[in-house]
Amino acid sequence: MNPPGSRGKLVRDRIPEIISANGGNPRAEILSSDAYTSSLDEKLIEEVQELLDADVAHRLEELADVLEVMHALAENHGFGWEAVEVVRREKAEQRGGFGGRVFLLEGGADASDAEPE
Repeated sequence: MNPPGSRGKLVRDRIPEIISANGGNPRAEILSSDAYTSSLDEKLIEEVQELLDADVAHRLEELADVLEVMHALAENHGFGWEAVEVVRREKAEQRGGFGGRVFLLEGGADASDAEPE
């Protein structure tokens, strides 16, 4: 959620500098911890939507943007990216990945039912 009365959005750290270098006059502020957390959540949704809307030629760039937000989210929640990768690999080993293109038609309304204990 943007700060009250704001129409802005979370941007990469150097964006105000780049706008200034191009003759613009950006107004920016440093967010509080709570506002930053909410803004990261919104940014993830924004970037995922841009990825879904992108044509093939722009998918790599949009994937990189999503990944950048994911890195920031992990750090903001106190996790190093390495820890996220460890959990990702463990889940892939236990449950598989998505490369097999398996689409479950029936047999489990809640995937967490299949979660190993």
